[in-house]
Amino acid sequence: MEMNATASFALPEDGGVLVGRIWRLDLGGPSVVAVRDGVVFDITKAVPTMSELCNAKDAAKLAREAEGERLMPVGELLAGTPRAARKPGKPWLVAPTDLQAIKAAGVTFAVSMLERVIEERARGAPEQAVSLRAEITGMIGDDLSRLKPGSPQAMALKDLLIKKGMWSQYLEVGIGPDAEVFTKAPPMAAVGHLAEVGIHPMSTWNNPEPEVVVVVNAAGAIVGAALGNDVNLRDVEGRSALLLGKAKDNNASASIGPFIRLFDDTFSLDDVRRATVSLTVEGEDGFKLEGKSDMGRISRDPADLVASTIGSHHQYPDGFVLYLGTMFAPIQDRDGKGQGFTHKVGDVVTIASPKLGRLANRVVHCGDAEAWTFGTGALMRNLAARGVI
Repeated sequence: MEMNATASFALPEDGGVLVGRIWRLDLGGPSVVAVRDGVVFDITKAVPTMSELCNAKDAAKLAREAEGERLMPVGELLAGTPRAARKPGKPWLVAPTDLQAIKAAGVTFAVSMLERVIEERARGAPEQAVSLRAEITGMIGDDLSRLKPGSPQAMALKDLLIKKGMWSQYLEVGIGPDAEVFTKAPPMAAVGHLAEVGIHPMSTWNNPEPEVVVVVNAAGAIVGAALGNDVNLRDVEGRSALLLGKAKDNNASASIGPFIRLFDDTFSLDDVRRATVSLTVEGEDGFKLEGKSDMGRISRDPADLVASTIGSHHQYPDGFVLYLGTMFAPIQDRDGKGQGFTHKVGDVVTIASPKLGRLANRVVHCGDAEAWTFGTGALMRNLAARGVI
């Protein structure tokens, strides 16, 4: 199954200030680019890293006005981005982040919170999920979106669940006072639009997680957003929450893109708060799964999640990006009744939101995805050799 590599498929419906990164074979490394009237401009001489651009006083203005090298139309860049479609000497799109830390917030929606509880109690066995789902929702309901985490009402529910023997570490971060924020991947390790995403071959129960990813500068200000796929191994995390790193951080398990849309007078944090994020999974077996996440139902405001990540307790001089979590946990049976959903190699995952565009990736085992070989040290050496730092 082919991924759609056109500009009309990938770009936001209403344009906006779009920035990203490309791999330039002629320069042996990545460049920061801005999209202007459908054309890609290399602005690396003005801003060598995406981190520096996002830390600028007015990132959107800099992206619009920085002197740059005109390269090619967006459509031409995207057409040559899938690994099998790359041409000698031609650039391709990569993940839009570089030096920023890659963080993620978990259990920020009531529906996904209940699924985490089910994973924990099923101990990674999908066949037990159906009966557990009915039992848990029968006791606590499936709409906790109006319950403010850490509130007196939330603490009263916590006390009730403890008495009934139903308390869980996932309920603790879902309705308790402290958000779950973890490191999704190292800086430079994310993959971008039209790349392969990786699932560990040991996993037999896994899923995509369609999310909005906010971009935060060193001062803690949210300056833009992108789409993200927080690939997750449900069986691994379900065995033990202490295996979260193994469930979340594998080769090509963090996808971000297609571009970062910077905040300006056409796009703001309120647009993020109102966003609807849709998901489509299409398999080579003819299977199709569709769903959506409504950011209006998030339990913790994006600004609160950022405040839980950065402050006097923790600084990020290069900034960070933060996956905001998803309300979508697929439960549609794929192979047999009661087996639920899991990925198969070859699945094409598309995550979309009107103001952020579409992010598409193909699923492979993480060992078959492109190896991550270009880290922070390589970036610094490359930029120094090019004379831009």
